[in-house]
Amino acid sequence: MRFSLYKVDAESMPAPNADSPVLGVPSRGMGRIPTLGPLMAPGTLVLGQRHCRRQPISAFLAWGLKPSSVPVAHLAARRGLPLWRCEDGFLRSMGLGPEEPPWSLVVDDLGIYYDAERPSRLEALIATALDAPQQRRAQALRQLWCLERVSKYNAARDSAVPEERFVLVVDQTAGDLSIRHGLADATSFSRMLAAALADHPEATVLVKTHPDVVAGHKRGHFTATELDHPRVRLCADGGHPASLLEHTSAVYVVTSQLGFEGLLWGKPVHCFGMPFYGGWGLTRDDLPSPHRRQGIAPSLEQLVHGCLIAYPRYLDPQARQRCEVERVIAVIGLQRRRRQELPAKVEAFGFKPWKQPILKRFLAGSQLRFRRRAARPDGHHQAVAIWGRDPAEGLSSWLQSHPRAELLRIEDGFLRSVGLGANLIAPISWVIDRVGIYYDAGNPSDLETYLASHDFSPDERQRAAALRRALVAARLTKYNLQASSWRRPAGQKRVVLVPGQVEGDASIRYGAPGWRHNRELLAAVRAAEPDAWIVYKPHPDVVAGLRRSSAAPEAAAGLWDEQVETGAIEEFYDQVDAVHVLTSLAGFEALLRGVKVHTWGLPFYAGWGLSTDQISCPRRGRPLTVDELVFGALIQYPRYVSRRSGLFIEPEEAIEELLQWRSAPPSGLGWWRRLFRQWGRWRERIKPNKNS
Repeated sequence: MRFSLYKVDAESMPAPNADSPVLGVPSRGMGRIPTLGPLMAPGTLVLGQRHCRRQPISAFLAWGLKPSSVPVAHLAARRGLPLWRCEDGFLRSMGLGPEEPPWSLVVDDLGIYYDAERPSRLEALIATALDAPQQRRAQALRQLWCLERVSKYNAARDSAVPEERFVLVVDQTAGDLSIRHGLADATSFSRMLAAALADHPEATVLVKTHPDVVAGHKRGHFTATELDHPRVRLCADGGHPASLLEHTSAVYVVTSQLGFEGLLWGKPVHCFGMPFYGGWGLTRDDLPSPHRRQGIAPSLEQLVHGCLIAYPRYLDPQARQRCEVERVIAVIGLQRRRRQELPAKVEAFGFKPWKQPILKRFLAGSQLRFRRRAARPDGHHQAVAIWGRDPAEGLSSWLQSHPRAELLRIEDGFLRSVGLGANLIAPISWVIDRVGIYYDAGNPSDLETYLASHDFSPDERQRAAALRRALVAARLTKYNLQASSWRRPAGQKRVVLVPGQVEGDASIRYGAPGWRHNRELLAAVRAAEPDAWIVYKPHPDVVAGLRRSSAAPEAAAGLWDEQVETGAIEEFYDQVDAVHVLTSLAGFEALLRGVKVHTWGLPFYAGWGLSTDQISCPRRGRPLTVDELVFGALIQYPRYVSRRSGLFIEPEEAIEELLQWRSAPPSGLGWWRRLFRQWGRWRERIKPNKNS
């Protein structure tokens, strides 16, 4: 099973120094790395040259062998203190640049890993024998790396893979310190390309350009003349290397980390410099091994353990605390899957300004262009995105004439927030549907198709069952409003709940044909259950005055026995005998808690044998268990984005965030939300009631 939160095992983490070292960071640039402090925990950082000269220091930190490290080394020598050289870890982050700080760091008290002329701490770790648990962990980590398809940087989509057999030749940026300190130079790249062509006379030689060269920030090593060969192809898309490494026949490098990653993928790796993973007998080397590495033959598991487990430090991108490498791989793997699920270029139509930054988070990995609702697409994007079911008339006609363009329909997820969307409370989940939308019973949707066809595995059912139990125990619902409790009336033999909905809502129009009003539902429930105590709970948006309803007391006298406006919806589920709905999500929430549900419309959870339904749907004849429904509706269908980090998260993590959100002191709406709320109330008062 792919999913795991990879919690930190404190016993397997390196034991921190008892005295929590005080670490001097004289370099201004290094001190600006926002994740440096958490990565060096429990150490304390002293920033700036002036403070580092005066305050008690345990050791100094410098960034690799860059020029900025020279004065730090002199300062450490003058004070007789250790110098620890730092660099990005081999599993760094999603993207590049200061806006993407590292999630892993290597700290070396002997040298630095890419300097083949001197010993490093990594060399000692690679040469260290492993016990059986360490070997098993290294083997599992290698498999996990390939399963989640990660690399050092992970924001880009996969590079296109040639259809023919190919070998991969990796260029690097001119001036890369790992080249000079890896006993190589510019001529090493020419020898590498020539060797790849000679070794594989029947294969295409794919030269992968470094992303910084593609972006125009730096230059590479190959000239146009060298690349002018009938079997040489240039890969200059700046893409992620996972697919190339998976399908290549061999990897040729000077000192690039992609050689190490090639070993993780089980590929033959040819080195024309002396990188940290070369000279151990695991690669085919053009240069002789350094004397320090001769006579030592570590296993691939020792290399993996040293490079990915023992040497680096890792930071949980969500919790901002030290963690294990498996946790970072899981986080990056989820980001990569979500970022590649949707088209690379999307035009978004009619999204209000407050929703636009939210859409950027939920469509991370896609390049967005925002347009007015009535605008016409420019034709240069692969998909268009709208809120809800129906595109504007002009967009609809354009889509009909451009059948290859995708339409992405977006709506709130089923675990949304703490507070109402009508109050502009940002969501923790949205759904993005490429076929229809879940509340449109007249047409298929991604959710319906998945529920109707997916072969659920035991692991998926088990995960869904655990998620359902966690939701019920946490008493979480879609909006998680704070409200007073409700108690079942004493002496009543049968009590049923009728949740109201916003009349005119799209889920009624498209999921409850022939129905328009809450009072019609109440009348039907009264006729079906004449002896029951009927509790009517208006929709929170109606109670807040943001939407109107026809089920006012004077319009629906006698159709219910009790109206409750302030009770939290979760208070009802374990006290009522049944729930009657048109299409309300309350029916789904009741099913999760084992409550009998009667549907009068056709919501997404009806038609699977779990509820008593007034309407049937031939597309939904398949019986499901409640946990299969949960897997489809809460795990497979939505996207969850963390309020803290802005990263994609799993539903289990969304539950944790919702609990923390709900337990936090309530915050005010803010002036712009209050203004919007008053505008919404005014708009509802002047709008003609089309449902009357």
